[in-house]
Amino acid sequence: MDTAELTALLTPEGLRLLDEVGPIDSTDDAARAVSRLRAAGHSPALVSAVVGQARLRVRAAAKFGAFADRMLFTRAGLEQATRLPIAARHAGRFRDAGIGRVADLGCGIGGDALGLAGLGIRVRAVDADEVTAAIAAYNLAPFADAATVQHARAEEVDLSGMDAVWLDPARRTAGHSETRQVASSEWSPSLEWVFDLISRVPGGVKLGPGFDRTQIPDDVEAQWISADGSTIELVLWSGALAREGVRRAALVVRGGEAWELTAPADTPDAEPRELGAFVHEPDGAVIRARLIGEVARALDAGMLSPGIAYLTSDAAMTSPFVSSFRVREQLPADPKKLAQALRARGIGTLEIKKRGVDVDPAVLRKKLSLRGDESATLLLTRVGSKRLALLADRV
Repeated sequence: MDTAELTALLTPEGLRLLDEVGPIDSTDDAARAVSRLRAAGHSPALVSAVVGQARLRVRAAAKFGAFADRMLFTRAGLEQATRLPIAARHAGRFRDAGIGRVADLGCGIGGDALGLAGLGIRVRAVDADEVTAAIAAYNLAPFADAATVQHARAEEVDLSGMDAVWLDPARRTAGHSETRQVASSEWSPSLEWVFDLISRVPGGVKLGPGFDRTQIPDDVEAQWISADGSTIELVLWSGALAREGVRRAALVVRGGEAWELTAPADTPDAEPRELGAFVHEPDGAVIRARLIGEVARALDAGMLSPGIAYLTSDAAMTSPFVSSFRVREQLPADPKKLAQALRARGIGTLEIKKRGVDVDPAVLRKKLSLRGDESATLLLTRVGSKRLALLADRV
């Protein structure tokens, strides 16, 4: 969306037309809507903006639920936005720390600011991009008593009167549609500036889950977060927002439930042990936080192989921090022999998971020529130089 499209959309006619068009889910529906709106005499800029927003609202439902139906987006802004349930959890930490005023520096389309304002926290949302700031202002309009939006660079904002900061440094090239990642040395604002700020002001910094751990300051809490099986972000918390004695945390969210592991530092992995009756795959947030050892001890499990994130145990226990599999049997790792074994067992539906081996599951699936009514999970890994193919069932 460019400035002309946004200007056309942010009018009574544009917003009314967007509501009338409703959700657009497919390319064919979009083409029909464009033809219909152009035939009705609407300008190209307005038609492009309305149809684009109608499609984005459908995609946004996964992050914002029913709120998406009254929000505006850019493609890049939606892709980078925090899911609303996660934003609410971030906001809860500010509230629990007794913080009442937050500067959201790099607010994007306003996802985290919505979470803050929704809990009654006064938020000053700031973005360096004019179009993005305008969209954030629209999205935050229902919380006008708690939220204001400013078009400015983070480094230029007067923070007097603010109790804390929330930062989401721009990690991609500028733009509203197609963008690409840039090196951390090119982030805006710079990491040096961000880390200096949160050393002086309580704050939270949203980063990608694969952020270089060697760059994490020693005096912050690093919290990796997964949602519904995907590791989505790393947040660094400082000052009053960092919990006493916690430097590593893994927050696992599924639906409306959440579980968390915390530790004062990385924990050593458990000792390796022989394959047992169960194999456990730690959640991505647990792996990133290097808390696999904590989970292993809770499950009375050991590493299946050093350096590979599979645990094994004999005890029939599981936890929200792992996906657990009951091992049926070990099969040949050779694709031809493996295919024969699976056909002999009538397995036509197969989940393929792998760690520590160079296998493309999609390519392997074609080679297996699966047939039958049974279903199972195939775990591919290695112990030393030996490859393992384990037929298993999810617990």
